[in-house]
Amino acid sequence: MDELTGRLVANVGIDQATARKAVGIILQFLLKEGPAEKVQDLLAKLPGAQDAIAAAPSDEGTGMFGGGVLAAGTRMMSVGLSMGQVQAVTRETIAFAREKAGEDTVGEIVGAIPGLAQFV
Repeated sequence: MDELTGRLVANVGIDQATARKAVGIILQFLLKEGPAEKVQDLLAKLPGAQDAIAAAPSDEGTGMFGGGVLAAGTRMMSVGLSMGQVQAVTRETIAFAREKAGEDTVGEIVGAIPGLAQFV
């Protein structure tokens, strides 16, 4: 995940600790909301993915948004990102995933999660 967090620091302008948390939140979200087999394929191609998931703040799944894209965005804002940074981090993370796992795998994941396509 060092390569991805480095890209987030350089391209989005956030610090490394926040980048790590945001990536973990995104990966937790994909695990929870995406097609299990495709997400597992993706995670297997992202070195450090399991560590990022474990290090991210836990997903309580509670509150006004309960789950879904809005809840993931809210979680990322709670670690210090603005809405614009949430979108930029999400786009960069999905672009990185496409590079590592391929368009087919990532496209199927994005297509299966309601509302995600508008952020990537």
